[in-house]
Amino acid sequence: MAEPRYFFCGIGGSGMLPLARFLHARGAVVEGSDRAVDQGRADGLRTKLKGLGITVHPQDGSGITGGEVLVTSSAVEATIPDVAAAVEKGSRRMIRAELLASLANSAEVSCGVAGTSGKSTTTAMLAHILAEIGADPAVVNGAPMLNIEDMDGSPAAFREGDGPFVCEVDESDGSIALYNPSVGVLLNVSEDHKPMPELMKLFGGYAERAGKVVLGVGSDPVRTIAKELPTDKVVTVGQEADADLSAAGVEASTDGLRGMLKDRGGGYEAELFLPLMGRFNIDNALAALAAAQLLGAEIERSVDALRTFKGSARRLQRIGTGGGVTVIDDFAHNPEKIAGSLGALTAASDRIHVYYQPHGYGPLRSGLDLWENAFASGLRQGDHLFISKPAYFGGTVETHDHAERLVAALEKRGLNAHYTEERSAFADHVEKAEEGDLVVVMGARDDSLTTFAHDLLAKLAQR
Repeated sequence: MAEPRYFFCGIGGSGMLPLARFLHARGAVVEGSDRAVDQGRADGLRTKLKGLGITVHPQDGSGITGGEVLVTSSAVEATIPDVAAAVEKGSRRMIRAELLASLANSAEVSCGVAGTSGKSTTTAMLAHILAEIGADPAVVNGAPMLNIEDMDGSPAAFREGDGPFVCEVDESDGSIALYNPSVGVLLNVSEDHKPMPELMKLFGGYAERAGKVVLGVGSDPVRTIAKELPTDKVVTVGQEADADLSAAGVEASTDGLRGMLKDRGGGYEAELFLPLMGRFNIDNALAALAAAQLLGAEIERSVDALRTFKGSARRLQRIGTGGGVTVIDDFAHNPEKIAGSLGALTAASDRIHVYYQPHGYGPLRSGLDLWENAFASGLRQGDHLFISKPAYFGGTVETHDHAERLVAALEKRGLNAHYTEERSAFADHVEKAEEGDLVVVMGARDDSLTTFAHDLLAKLAQR
């Protein structure tokens, strides 16, 4: 039988690239295209993939020859030349989530990590635990994992292994309905991409289909879902005393988070240490520990493994310190993630300077009050926030900018909020940052944000 051939349209995307690399590592023929490469914004990606034997074609349909499987995101437009060429030549088309779900569902043992927030970090935690105990997990994540190295030493968002198949499960396009994992993890549920009734149906169905399920009962909607499931398939986790696996007395320090872990079922108690910021990461760790137990790991070894967990790329990632000022790169892009990140950042420093780039024009179009409340509840009077025009890489979306309206609303609340169309304005402002301050670059879908964070660090180091 011939090796399967895949063509990834948008191969550089945070969800697409790990899956493409994973399939290639397993012997599949993989090619692709990416708008960022065509626009000259991702030459490094093309060079790296070429070195691996993955050709990146122009996104003009010329790479589609017929007979391959065209893999796209659920949001890709039918007018994109690759899609049109695939239709003309009779190539099979799959949504990324369909392909990932097929891999998970066909695995002998699988674990899917779902929830509104914390999926990538929890997936990385579980991957690290399983790798450390020798379980050799196969992993497809939505963010590079700092404990897992790619061939060039950079963080990898996938791992090719023979053990349990672990992946991040997305609900934004409804594709969570495709997954039937051996072990399901549901961290939390809050209104984001879809209205709450639809989310409850999607997440509830996912929990029902899982063989065993880990539920974060610190989230009220998840607690509601837990009540509808047989108790013998559920493990509850959280910083609440009634959770099956809980953590109490959580304290943050300069080196990380500490709390007292208690396993009600096994009678195990020990200190849980995470070298991360953000109390919400304790909830992520509890979920990873519970999932690891269901996958056969001893909790003592899992707890020990988490002491060396480094985190995920762009999840409150410390880029470095220059001139006494620490630069953080963060993926937070929706109201809940922004509020969570700001809570962690303000707990770590008396003053923060935030540059936030909305990840598109659509997200701010409705529910602007949710974004306003997320920033207003997290920022203090002495903090500074710069909001830029949204990321835009082409397409037919309406480019009406609501970022200015958001800034005006925050200014009315007395916050130091500024609208800017040029990153240089924030770079100039950062010159005023004082020793002990945190400088934060926040946003999604744009790899140049990380480059910007490194540029800011270099600028601070030269002061």
